[in-house]
Amino acid sequence: MSEYFVPAGSGEAEFVEKRSSFLGHVRFVETEDAARDFINEMKKKHYDARHNCWCYMIRDGAVRYSDDGEPQGTAGLPMLEVFKREGVENVVCVVTRYFGGVLLGTGGLLRAYTKSAKDALDAAGIAAVRRWVKLEVGCPYSLFERMKTECLSLDGAVQNVDYGADVLLSLLLPENNAEAFSARVTELSAGACSALAVGEELMPVRIK
Repeated sequence: MSEYFVPAGSGEAEFVEKRSSFLGHVRFVETEDAARDFINEMKKKHYDARHNCWCYMIRDGAVRYSDDGEPQGTAGLPMLEVFKREGVENVVCVVTRYFGGVLLGTGGLLRAYTKSAKDALDAAGIAAVRRWVKLEVGCPYSLFERMKTECLSLDGAVQNVDYGADVLLSLLLPENNAEAFSARVTELSAGACSALAVGEELMPVRIK
């Protein structure tokens, strides 16, 4: 199965543009029903707002958006484009606007809704769903930073570090990079250290 990207969690962001407040909300969802439930939840929470614009994109499923009364094409679609550009799926986003009395114009609305969706996604973070190999590496403190750097350079993630007489790193490496990382461990330590595979799992891991 090829990897794909999802929100790492829930994210919220707020900014003010010409007295209008924009509140962006992003959440990870796996079904259209869950996306619509979240949209309805935000509409109820912000019932007094002028607009609750939204979009969602479900992996191998529905893609929908709404301008919720804003001029056509100025809200839901530019929000959706944020997630398409980032390659993020299984996501729902609601941007709530409390109107401040000043019209923003088409360009202003496009920029505001795009910014709100992007800021909320940045707050949520992005996770890669892929098959990860779990590795453990014991090394002297002198090689600790090098091992971390090598792991990250191969799109890996550091799960845990135990500090004792030596350092024990618990790492996650993409399946197709695990062998290359193991070779680098041997090379960097002149054969004194090795990477031990302790399992593998298909799961989301935050990458940014």
